[in-house]
Amino acid sequence: MKKPEPSAGLVVRYDYLWRDEEQRGRLEGAKDRPCAIVVAKTGEGADGRVWMAPITHTPPTDPKSAIEIPGKVKEHLGLDDARSWIVTNELNSVAWSDPGIVPATGSRWAYGFLPPKLAKNVVDRVFEQQRQKPRVVDRVAIEKRLARFDLTR
Repeated sequence: MKKPEPSAGLVVRYDYLWRDEEQRGRLEGAKDRPCAIVVAKTGEGADGRVWMAPITHTPPTDPKSAIEIPGKVKEHLGLDDARSWIVTNELNSVAWSDPGIVPATGSRWAYGFLPPKLAKNVVDRVFEQQRQKPRVVDRVAIEKRLARFDLTR
């Protein structure tokens, strides 16, 4: 099974680190969850970088901070039947080679792509909210800080 090239709208499985978790000192996400790639950048050496928005069952406290995923889209992606939202007011920035990006199922690397219109709505909402109040957890920077303390070398 080959890992796909990163692309906006692709939904992958990742150990998303919520901003409040990072602020409490966590270094990794508490669990793997579906995440939608918002931006994919290639050309950083041999690796690319992606900015991902988490998908959650928790209804947003502010309706502008998330977009609900229609049932047919969830079915297409192979997600469960419970209501879910793509959170648009925070992101993780991560290297595409990050080991926290794992296969979605035993036979597929990714859940699939969001429909183009939904993907565009997510990207537009994320950019609008990031201009107002940036909330990005930079997992690449966290990994670099941890590497300085690697005692296995």
